[in-house]
Amino acid sequence: MRDWSSDVCSSDLDPASALGRRLKQGGGSAAFVEHLARIPQDRIAVLIGKGGETRRMIEEACGAKLEIDSKSGDVMADWGEGEADPVIRMKMPDVIVAIGRGLAPMKAVQLVEDEVSLRMYDIREWVGRQPNQTRRMRSRLIGRNGRIRSLIEEISQCEMAIYGSSVLVIGDEQGLALATPAIEGILRGSEHSTVLHGLEQDRKRQRLRSRSLEAFEERSPDEPSTFEALVPGLAQARRRRERRYKDSQVDPDDEAEVARTLELAEDEEIIYQEE
Repeated sequence: MRDWSSDVCSSDLDPASALGRRLKQGGGSAAFVEHLARIPQDRIAVLIGKGGETRRMIEEACGAKLEIDSKSGDVMADWGEGEADPVIRMKMPDVIVAIGRGLAPMKAVQLVEDEVSLRMYDIREWVGRQPNQTRRMRSRLIGRNGRIRSLIEEISQCEMAIYGSSVLVIGDEQGLALATPAIEGILRGSEHSTVLHGLEQDRKRQRLRSRSLEAFEERSPDEPSTFEALVPGLAQARRRRERRYKDSQVDPDDEAEVARTLELAEDEEIIYQEE
């Protein structure tokens, strides 16, 4: 669930809008420019960084040049004349939105990786639009001295950001599977102890499933098990039994064989009775 918050409306992210896409002419060639997102004014300096360092880091990661409107907060990507990576193009708006919603740029740029995704929640959808309720829920998500947020991040190996009325979390599939139920539990009003206990239990179940998969080893049908190696002739006897069982099966695609199987013997009959 994404929250573009009060200062970011859905039309700002519509690729079909006037700001969405355009071709920039120059020197007989056309460069493709795409609107990514609109960020709050107080996050523009964070996106640019000291001496433009953050901006250059993001440009190197995505392979495009960023155009930032310091008045409106609109961020555009100039993809140049070459073919841009479609996955990076699809995920770049998430990178900009994550920075605009309070995540550190070095963490947000991880979203260009295939396995990292973003989830966003609007606190107002859970507690209403009263500012005091939003502040109360924001405090519950952070916890005293940031302990609740730190525990969720530590256990799930995800990154969280709480900015205004939005809650943002990024991570891989397994991490988000742990973090999102915890965040949603707090948003629903569950006690911290209940949420953290459930988070620990979910992590234990994940580890057990992971260990079970790691412990599973595929063996070829001809490779004997340790027990079969200790008992002479056991492997051969098992294979003979499997062959006899296979030979006794009827091929469902062989109509003649199926018909012979369904034929009744002379001393057999079918009687239909009403119950």
